[in-house]
Amino acid sequence: MAKKVLLVDDEAGFTTLMKMNLERDGYEVRVENSSPLAVSAAKAFQPDVILLDVVMPEMDGGDVKAKLDADPELTDTPVVMLTALVDSTELSDGAVADSAGSMVLPKPVEMELLHNVLNQVLSEADSE
Repeated sequence: MAKKVLLVDDEAGFTTLMKMNLERDGYEVRVENSSPLAVSAAKAFQPDVILLDVVMPEMDGGDVKAKLDADPELTDTPVVMLTALVDSTELSDGAVADSAGSMVLPKPVEMELLHNVLNQVLSEADSE
């Protein structure tokens, strides 16, 4: 069974491209371009991992993450934060864990790095 990825980002062009790439690699992907709808989308879809943009209008990724963490159905769902606020040259291995334990990836996202992080996050979730 394909692993389920919820991609939350307000940039429709970015989510379309990411969805195509992830589906090509065997993931089942749902896109949500409205951050206020992210929690309800996650509850309906029950993803194995959530890719969440940091900078979005209406509600930023940190606020969405707090709501996900507060929801008993979603609190254990791994979240990978995506941000254009850093670039890969600022991160030693291209990704970093933030203070809340989420992985943070720079945008634009390099697909090889994304796959490595997804594999890591999903295998850690499977072993819990």
